[in-house]
Amino acid sequence: MDFFMLQAQALTKRVTTAAGTLTILSEVSLQVSAGDSLAITGASGSGKSTLLGILAGLDQPSSGSVILHQHDLTALSEEKRARVRAEHVGFVFQSFQLLPGLTALENVMMPLELHGVDNARGKAEFFLTRVGLNDRLQHYPQQLSGGEQQRVAIARAFASEPDILFADEPTGNLDSTTGAHVIDLLFELNREHNTTLVLVTHEQRLAERCRQRVSLEGGKVVERRPCEAA
Repeated sequence: MDFFMLQAQALTKRVTTAAGTLTILSEVSLQVSAGDSLAITGASGSGKSTLLGILAGLDQPSSGSVILHQHDLTALSEEKRARVRAEHVGFVFQSFQLLPGLTALENVMMPLELHGVDNARGKAEFFLTRVGLNDRLQHYPQQLSGGEQQRVAIARAFASEPDILFADEPTGNLDSTTGAHVIDLLFELNREHNTTLVLVTHEQRLAERCRQRVSLEGGKVVERRPCEAA
């Protein structure tokens, strides 16, 4: 029997505005097996990033439930959700989110050191080498190209050996060639480390690499289908 790394049931998210109540997500359900990959697609404003934030425990739904690595996130306090994220979750964002005052090596090392990981430097060097940046260890973010910065972010995410990686438009700020390389890296590391991937993307070629695809429109699932992973 498959172990479901992530299960969401009837997720709904509403916010109150001056004009009244706005429903951002409506009754969204999904499940992802350990080591599998899911693409969440849809037009701007469809609720993709809101859904990702709720699945990762960064936000809470108005109703519904999220089970991540057998933890019911919707029943936990923010402190306990943060602990689950620290133990099981990695993130890659469109904006890279590197600290400008730290080198590439230090950006990858810092979260490892904060969590008391042994040999943080060696692990950081290994993953930076794995993403092809062994000659950029001492470079600062402003000295790196966009593609190199995203590779640092990917190395940082995988260095913590997460059970599940959430990526929000990971190729959104990259040119076509660099984006293709980043996509290849994500799926190579997915296979090597059996890391579950949940990706928000508008990019067809990235969505098609995932084993599952869920499309949102107006906060609702309008399409759900398996894909042929490369």
